[in-house]
Amino acid sequence: MGRKPRRVALMLDLQWPYKRHSEIFAGIQRYAGEQGWASIIDEFAHDTLRRPRSAADRYDGIVARVNHPLARLANKRGVPVVNVWPSSPARHLVPGVFPDSAATGRLVAEHLLARGFRAFATLTSPHNVDNDLEVREFTRLVRGAGFGCASAFVPQHPHQDVAHWRKTERLIERTLDSWAAPIGVYVGQEVCGRLVVQASHRRGWRIPDDVAIVAGKNEVTLCEQPRPSLTSIEIGYDRIGYAAAELLDQLMDGHEPPAEPVRLEPEGLVVRESTDFFAVDNVLVAAALAHIAAHSHRPLGPDDVARAVGAETRTLQNHFQRTLKRPVAAEIRRVRIERAKRELAQSDRALAVIARDVGFGTIQRLYEVFRRELGMSPGEYRAQRQLKGRA
Repeated sequence: MGRKPRRVALMLDLQWPYKRHSEIFAGIQRYAGEQGWASIIDEFAHDTLRRPRSAADRYDGIVARVNHPLARLANKRGVPVVNVWPSSPARHLVPGVFPDSAATGRLVAEHLLARGFRAFATLTSPHNVDNDLEVREFTRLVRGAGFGCASAFVPQHPHQDVAHWRKTERLIERTLDSWAAPIGVYVGQEVCGRLVVQASHRRGWRIPDDVAIVAGKNEVTLCEQPRPSLTSIEIGYDRIGYAAAELLDQLMDGHEPPAEPVRLEPEGLVVRESTDFFAVDNVLVAAALAHIAAHSHRPLGPDDVARAVGAETRTLQNHFQRTLKRPVAAEIRRVRIERAKRELAQSDRALAVIARDVGFGTIQRLYEVFRRELGMSPGEYRAQRQLKGRA
C-alpha cells in the first residue's frame, strides 16, 4: 500500500477576488496535484486545531494567512505551517513565503527614472509590510539618483464603508495639492490608482504626461479599464503558492524551517498607458528615448537613433549628456539589459535566442554585458529569479 495522502489545510481568505488569494491557492493546488495531497479549504483552521471533531479533522500541514491563534495552536499540536501573508501579525512566529517587495520597489523606480521623471511620489497604505518595503527601496533609488520622493498614505480598505471612501477621496485630493507635475507615482492599490487618475483629470492633468502612475499588482480588469490603462507589477502569485507548498512539504518531512522568509522576485512590469511616456523637457531626447524603447531589439547604435530623430549624432549626444547625464549607447544598453532580465526571469528560452531577440546579437555579448553590469552570468541571474519546479 502507498503512503496515505497528506491532508493539508488552506486558510487563504478565498472570498477576496484578488491574485494574492486566488493565484496563491492555484499555485498550492498545482503542487498538491503533483504530490497527491488532499487539500482542505478551512478558513478557520485554528478553530479546527482547537477542537477537532474526529481523527479525520487532523492536518499534516497548513498553508495560511496566519493569525496569532493559528500560529499558537499549530505549534502546540506540532502541525507545520507556512505563512503567505506578509503583513500577518504572527509573521515572526512561523516560516513564510512572500514577494520580494524590495525588488518590486526597485523595478518601479527604475521604470519611472528611465522615463525621465525628476519628481516622485508614493501613495500606499500604512501598516502594510509589502508597501513599506516597496516604498523604502523606491525612495532609496530615487534619492540615489538625486531626486526627492513625497510619501503619503490612504486606508488599506477604502471601500470598507462610506466614511472610509470619503476619507480616501479627501486624502488623495490633499496629496495631489502637494504634487508638482510632471511627476512619477507609485500607488499601492489599483483602486486608489483609479482615484488618482480621476482626481488628476479634475485638475486638468494629463496621464501620463503630467502624472505617470504605476499601480498595484496587476489585477487585470482594474488595470485595463477604463482608459487610461494602468501600468502595474506582475508578482506571479502562483509561484508564491507553489513555493509555499514546496516548503510545507519539506517541513512535513522533518526539515528545519529557513531562518528567514523565502522571497520571490516579481515576474516583471506590465507597461500600459499610464506610464507610456518619456517625461523629459527636451523634445529631441524624448523622441530618442521612445525610438530606443521601440527598436532596441534590432541592430541599433547612436547614429541610427540620431537619424531616426533627424539630428546629428554629436548633437544628440550632447543633449543626452545635458538631460540624462549618460550617452546614447548607455541608454540602448540599459534597455537591452532590462529586456534580457525580463526574458530570463519569465521564460525558459535559450540564452542564444534571448541574446538575439533583445538586441545583443550573440550569447558572448550577452555574457560580457551581464558580467560587467550585474556581476553575474545570464544563467546565474536566471537561477536566482526562477522558481525551481515552476511549470
